[in-house]
Amino acid sequence: MSSELHLYNTITRKRERFEPMNPPHVGMYVCGPTVYGDAHLGHARSAITFDVVFRYLRHLGYKVRYVRNITDVGHLENDADHGEDKIAKKARLEQLEPMEVVQFYKDRYHRDMDALNVLRPSIEPQASGHIIEQIEMTKAILANGWAYETEGNVYFDVEKFSDKFNYGKLSGRKVDELQSNSRDLEGQEGKRSPLDFALWKKASPEHIMRWPSPWGEGFPGWHIECSVMSRKYLGETFDIHGGGLDLLFPHHECEIAQSVGATGKEPVRYWLHNNMITLNGQKMAKSLGNTIMLHEFFNGGNALLEKAYDPMTIRFFILQAHYRSTLDFGNEALQAAEKGFAKLRNASTILGSLKLKWGASTEATDRRISGWADGLKSCMDDDLNTAQTIAVLFDIATYVNALKNSQEKEIPSEAQFQRLGEVYNAYFVDILGLKAGEADSSKATGALDAAMHLLLDMRAKAKANRDFATADSIRNTLKEAGITVMDSKDGSEWAIEG
Repeated sequence: MSSELHLYNTITRKRERFEPMNPPHVGMYVCGPTVYGDAHLGHARSAITFDVVFRYLRHLGYKVRYVRNITDVGHLENDADHGEDKIAKKARLEQLEPMEVVQFYKDRYHRDMDALNVLRPSIEPQASGHIIEQIEMTKAILANGWAYETEGNVYFDVEKFSDKFNYGKLSGRKVDELQSNSRDLEGQEGKRSPLDFALWKKASPEHIMRWPSPWGEGFPGWHIECSVMSRKYLGETFDIHGGGLDLLFPHHECEIAQSVGATGKEPVRYWLHNNMITLNGQKMAKSLGNTIMLHEFFNGGNALLEKAYDPMTIRFFILQAHYRSTLDFGNEALQAAEKGFAKLRNASTILGSLKLKWGASTEATDRRISGWADGLKSCMDDDLNTAQTIAVLFDIATYVNALKNSQEKEIPSEAQFQRLGEVYNAYFVDILGLKAGEADSSKATGALDAAMHLLLDMRAKAKANRDFATADSIRNTLKEAGITVMDSKDGSEWAIEG
């Protein structure tokens, strides 16, 4: 297997030629969602980024085992080591079993990812299904002297680890600087240092999700699940670990420490991080009221949106920027992406249907097509530069439109035109994952979202008028149709069962 693919390695801070450990096999692990709410644009960017990595590696001929986890336990509010579990809190507020919450939002996440044409990973493990393994890794870290137990909690000793290993090398942070900026230890249950993070937490009496362990009933910390599941399915050292830039510190830094602490080996050879999405230059956050859920893009159901957008427009918008650059969202940017995607989709259609009086096969045309093919590969090989890849596709689309409109003097042979179509769609469809000629299907997705928005609005008004018979009838009819409705203090949400 030979490839000139170069990836940006977060640890070395430079592009390196990608050489998998066991060619042609590649192991890739990506941090997936915590399923306690709907997916937003940030989730979409991470999923689409690593979907393209998955697609391109397979295009190059590698056999890829792609693992993307589901976090369903241990992720506490504000990414802290104390407080309430995000999913347990949702379950308590809605008076549901935690796994009901998990299943509901996992189904909705999959629905949104399917609309965006994100391929399912090879394996999608859940943290709650790997409690035994998390306990065993915690025991190994304790036995190796990198953690300590106190009052039923087990914490990783960051300062001790840093005396021998470089904690902070991924994010470029230094322990001394972290110590000077850290908070006091009040309320942190026996920690020796504010930098120490939980491997296992003692469950308070009201905590819903709890398991027996050598240290008493409790639950795993957030970070250890990824170390455990990546090791189980990809081995102690594997090729690629990905996720959003927000996970760089502390989550991925803690993963490295845990894995080295348990096995003595560096777990990952190439770290890749996609950058954030902003709204008119401002970070998207619930506290700022500028977070837009994916289903709202599809049905236009958010005051910040001027209209509904096809899921492929969202995907194209995300791919227009390099994955490591900040991407600024706005209605004007989305509408420009909509026009750009339409041009490329139309070119794909023309390449599959155009009939001309074909010319003779010439070396000049061969060189032109080969130049485009080499350019597309060169862009993707350069740290997966989808923005430049799209620019080359626009060049081809301009040529194709000129052929259609009889404005191109250099008419290819039929075989050359077919080859151009194969090159174009290999990147447009297979690698970038942009669906050609399926606008009606995308419109149907948006129409379903809009219809459900209307039905749930009718049901909310019926409940407000104490017309519970009508409200229950709507819910029961949807249930019979395979659609589950979940009520919360913020309104109602829906998901297709299964």
